[in-house]
Amino acid sequence: MDWLTRMWNTATTVQPVPEPALVWGSGVLVLAALMVPAVWHVVRHLVTIVHEAGHATVAVLSGRRLAGIKVHTDTSGLTTSWGRAKGPGLVFTLLAGYPAPALVGVGAAALLSRGYAVGTLWALLVVLALVLLQIRNLYGLWAVVASAAVLVAVTGWAPTNLQVGVAYLVTWLLLLGAPRAVLELVITRGRQRGKDNSDPGQIARLTRIPAGFWLFLFALFTLAAGAFGAWLFLPEVAPASP
Repeated sequence: MDWLTRMWNTATTVQPVPEPALVWGSGVLVLAALMVPAVWHVVRHLVTIVHEAGHATVAVLSGRRLAGIKVHTDTSGLTTSWGRAKGPGLVFTLLAGYPAPALVGVGAAALLSRGYAVGTLWALLVVLALVLLQIRNLYGLWAVVASAAVLVAVTGWAPTNLQVGVAYLVTWLLLLGAPRAVLELVITRGRQRGKDNSDPGQIARLTRIPAGFWLFLFALFTLAAGAFGAWLFLPEVAPASP
């Protein structure tokens, strides 16, 4: 109980507002990292985990039975649920994946804008813990545990300044990684031959609305969410009134 109390107190403690250099510098650093294929391949695992969490959450909310989540070595993922093979429940489940990292990023940005940097990290740990319960392959287990281990180490032993910095880096990764993943999907589909089993491809078959339309919606939503998340940081770095 003492440990839970300390954890709660740490998560709900407001940290000092960081300097503008940290807020925007961390965003520039993440943006640069996303342009390096080798780095993107590593950090994309977190984006994929949140993507699959989005599928899983909406599947359960729509009345489907969740069968499990897999994360693969190529950073792709798969969430399996049982239920009707068509209908709005399945459509919404498929729609939830690509927007999920952007939505979680906006939520994290909202917490950061109120000074809850450590609380943001703990919230992300809760997401990882819930995904861990549904992981059904060894590589996915490793990816989730490794991501959680990094956050646990930071929240448990790192100094406050480092905790704040990591919280901003992870938030920017979700905000900027979401449209980066959509762009990657556009490029991949352009090279693909045969049946399109991507999220927009499956939605297109269910709704008879072209996959390109859903891709456009994903791109528009994730870009708008990224811009909104960045806007939430503006009050933090605005100069104080005399």
